[in-house]
Formats: sequence, C-alpha cells, structure tokens
Amino acid sequence: MTKLFATRLALAAMMMMLVTPAISAQQGDEAPPPPKPGKPINTGDVLSGELNAMKVRDVKNAGKRVATYQITSEPRRLPAPSGLCNLETGPETFQLVPSGDAQAAQLKTFAGKEISVKVDEVACASDPGQMSEAVITKWSLIRKQ
Repeated sequence: MTKLFATRLALAAMMMMLVTPAISAQQGDEAPPPPKPGKPINTGDVLSGELNAMKVRDVKNAGKRVATYQITSEPRRLPAPSGLCNLETGPETFQLVPSGDAQAAQLKTFAGKEISVKVDEVACASDPGQMSEAVITKWSLIRKQ
C-alpha cells in the first residue's frame, strides 16, 4: 500500500514540475499589440484580391436572387468620413457593384481567381443585404500583362 502511495506521489510531483514552468511562462507573456490599421485606399488606387461570387436575395426586388461579387484583400483604411468602417484594422472584404450586364459578365469569368480593380468610389457597407464590410460602386478591371 505504501509502495502504491509513493508511486502516485512521485507521478504527481513530476507532473507539477512539467506544469509549473508552463504556468509561469504564460504569466510572463504580454498581450499581443493591437492590430495596426491597414494602408489607406483612395480614388484611383488599385485593390487586388480573390474574387468570390455569391448569390443573395435582393431585398428591394421581391427577394429575387442576384449574383454578388466580392474581393477579399488585406485590410484597407477608407478615406474620411468612412475611415475604418467601425473595425480595428479596416475592411477586408469589398463588394463590387456592377454598373451593367457587361461588367457583371466580365466578373463572372474571373470568379475564384485573383483580380485587380481600379477603385473610383468606395464606402462602408450600410444596407442590411450587403455581405461585405465595404462597397465599391465605381470601378474598372485592370488586365494583367
């Protein structure tokens, strides 16, 4: 019986030796610095990222399903007054609003691929049906050479 108690005591002591340095290391760690805001994006700047195609229901058009496109990119800071869109680092997802059927067809061919667009007008998302953090209403596709 004493031998069993001694074995358990030795096992508990070994476990404490392993856990104690880990606990003290955790206490010594400092909190990571807050994330830095992304670089600013202004009119005429180029935004690059992967193009995602989604189907959402249009609230204004009797719930009809419409194709929506979005670019996922690094965090970017929008010009004032939008700023960071109530986010710490700025928006990372940007909804592309096609101005017509030609632009919509153009985007459809690039779904799932890396693209670049020249931004002419951008704002924070404000409507309930928007799936992105920011909306680019005027843009043009930049062809890669």
